[in-house]
Amino acid sequence: QVQLVESGGGLVQAGDSLRFSCVASGRTFGNYAMGWFRQAPGKEREFVAAISRTGSTTRYADSVKGRLTISRDNAKNTVYLQMISLKPEDTAVYYCAARLGFAYTTYAQTDSYDYWGQGTQVTVSS
Repeated sequence: QVQLVESGGGLVQAGDSLRFSCVASGRTFGNYAMGWFRQAPGKEREFVAAISRTGSTTRYADSVKGRLTISRDNAKNTVYLQMISLKPEDTAVYYCAARLGFAYTTYAQTDSYDYWGQGTQVTVSS
């Protein structure tokens, strides 16, 4: 079992930057591929980014490609999401998710992940 806790959200203005952190419990964090998803008010939860166990493979949603970087530090049991040039459309609750091994074809699907954090709120004003 893995417990995930996100942090780093807040109220920002368009053009600002944020770095999200997701800290995982347990002794086997390095066995888990990680993903970031977000859910805006009244919308479905959507994929943002994913990273393999070692960080050698990353994937990004087209809507945010070029504006963010996902990374991880297995020694700290932490995965990060750095976002720049934030837009009002980025307003959402951002969730961290984990699964055993990287899903090379289904990394963008919510049902590919077994563990989820509680989310961190991001509000971007124009």
